[in-house]
Parts: sequence; structure tokens; C-alpha cells
Amino acid sequence: MMRRFLAALACLTGPALAQEPEPVTLTIATVDNPDMARMQALSGAFLAEHPGLRLEWVVLDEGTLRRQVGTEIALGGSRYDVLTLGTYEVPIWGGRGWLVPLDDLPAAYEVEDLLPPIREALSLEGTLYAVPFYGESSMTIHRADLLARAGVAMPEAPTWDDIRKVARAVHDPEAGPYGICLRGKPGWGENVALLTAMANSLGGRWFDEAWRPELDGPAWRATLDLYLELLALGPPGAEARGFNETVALFRDGRCGLLIDATVAASALEGAPGTLGYALAPDAGLGRRASWLWAWALAVPASSDAVPEARAFVA
Repeated sequence: MMRRFLAALACLTGPALAQEPEPVTLTIATVDNPDMARMQALSGAFLAEHPGLRLEWVVLDEGTLRRQVGTEIALGGSRYDVLTLGTYEVPIWGGRGWLVPLDDLPAAYEVEDLLPPIREALSLEGTLYAVPFYGESSMTIHRADLLARAGVAMPEAPTWDDIRKVARAVHDPEAGPYGICLRGKPGWGENVALLTAMANSLGGRWFDEAWRPELDGPAWRATLDLYLELLALGPPGAEARGFNETVALFRDGRCGLLIDATVAASALEGAPGTLGYALAPDAGLGRRASWLWAWALAVPASSDAVPEARAFVA
């Protein structure tokens, strides 16, 4: 409310002291990945249409973003006007009244064009609480030229055995690339995203139908064994690398394979070599190591610039 109060106060001064209203500043919390940098670069078009607004970006790594934004909104703080959230938080926070419903966006937004699974994941009981900047699944990305040099090929629908075979064939850290790059940085939005998808493809679950944990079951043991086996075919120090660092290594030609988010393809434009794409791997159980995710924009109910924030989101 303080920002609006100061702007109104400026308008009420005498004619001799009249000033232009103070611009409204929208503080936007976002994650430090290439597509959010792209969003910042595109925001100039929005500002050109809204000269009374300013944007202040708070760019954080994924783990820090979750901690800071989660603490802020749970305490009812008004530091942020726009939040970059994912499909996990949005329906929970919307149900707690922490987010502004986005059920009356302008017609020009064309909300019906959103892919139904992503729209549903960002809604609660049919009400949209965030809009996606992008959606993603996971896939296998490979350097087709390096695979050809090693005498192997990547099937369009690989199994984990195919991944093992190809990574081993390409792996030559002394003369060239490592076999594969995978996320190793701890965090549920970092290596746990990959581990959960891997476990699902190998028949693992977090819990059974009675909510008994299954993390010590054979499927999870097989998942961890496979994960460690593949990490050994990658560069050392995996525990320090998340999405950004892993994609950067692949872009630099340090790895023959990458299993990660489909959105990584946009960060690999112009990378050296010949890129190839295949489905995420499976183990013959009818489930691939795929996920559904969206980085989306939401307006916290605690913001004191809700109309302006909604305009930015739209």
C-alpha cells in the first residue's frame, strides 16, 4: 500500500509543487535459467505499453527461489508482485488463498490455447492460478556426430540398456567427451527430478496405496545403482551441477548424451556438432522417465499492485 500512498500524495500537492506520479514498481521473483533471461529481454515490449510501470527482477537459483518465495508468501509478505512458480506449488498455494485467481484474463490472452495437461496442473477446481511461461517434459539429447564416430546410434525410443551402451561407447575423457551428463546437484528440482522420473520408469514409487514408503524397495535400489553407474561415465564433481551447469557442459561438447528437460533444446541452439533427440528412456514397463512441468507466473494475494501484476502476467 505504501507505493500507492506515495503516488497519491504526489498528486495532491499544490499546483506549484505538482509532480508526475511515481511509477509503480513490480518486483518479480524468477529462476536463473536461460528462458527466464529470455523473459527479461522480452519485457521491454510490455514496458513500452505501460510507461507508468517499472520492473525489478530478483533472479535466484532454483533452491533459493523456493525457500525465499515460500517463506515470504506463507508470512503474508508483500515483497514480490509476480512469482515464478511450478506445477507443484500452484494448486496448493491457490487453495490456501495465497494466489490471485486468473479466471478472467483478457480475451487476447486466448487461455483456451494452453495445452490441457499444463492448464489443469496450474489450476484448482477449474480455476487458473498461474499462467505458464513454458511447459516441458524430459528427453534424451545426443551428439549424433560423436555417436557416429563411436560406431553407435541412438534409437528414437531408447531403453536404459541403450543409454548404457551408447554412453560407454562414446566415453573417452582423455581424448574427447565423457559418455553422459546428468544432474547431480541435490534438490527436488535438481537431481531428484531426474531420480524420480528414472524410478518411475523402473517401476518405483514414493509410496504404495496405503502411504507406506517404498524407497528401500528393489526398484529404487535399481534406480540408484543405474544413476551412480551413469554418473561414473560423466565429468567428476556432478554434485555441484544442476540444470544450468549440465546443459552448459553438453553445449561445450564435453558429453555425448544428456537426459534432461525438453526446454534444454532452446539453450542448445547454435551448439557445435550435430544434435539428435529421442524419447526419455524406459525399462520395458510401459513408462518412460518423463515428467510434466511448467515454470509459470502467478500474482500473490499479498501484492499491493495486483492490477499491474495481472497485466504483466497476461
